[in-house]
Amino acid sequence: MATNDEPIEQAAVIRFPTDRESLERDCDVEFFVAGGPGGQHRNKVETGVRLTHRPSGLVVTATERRSQSANREAAFERMAEKLEARQRIRKPRRATKPSAAAKQKRIQEKKKTGERKKARGKMKGYED
Repeated sequence: MATNDEPIEQAAVIRFPTDRESLERDCDVEFFVAGGPGGQHRNKVETGVRLTHRPSGLVVTATERRSQSANREAAFERMAEKLEARQRIRKPRRATKPSAAAKQKRIQEKKKTGERKKARGKMKGYED
């Protein structure tokens, strides 16, 4: 068990390059009929783009544009963002305890709530 003074070792994160050239080399590009609004051009032509990153297994799609090349650009941008987010090293969380002032404030709030609830009871001298 590590104390607060000792650094916690991070799990080894496999780093993948996110530049366009590396992504084009490591990804399988697949085109498909996107469907949805956009008329005959979008419904008849294979404008949807699906990228599969072979080393990591990540899959992204882009179908929002009517142009295949615009969708390809959007898909490569999304793939780079996803890979960078996946490779980001998270800062380890440290357990903290509430301060003495915070505990005192909580107790005061509970007392106030209790008094308020007691005041809701039947009034003395009141007959039903």
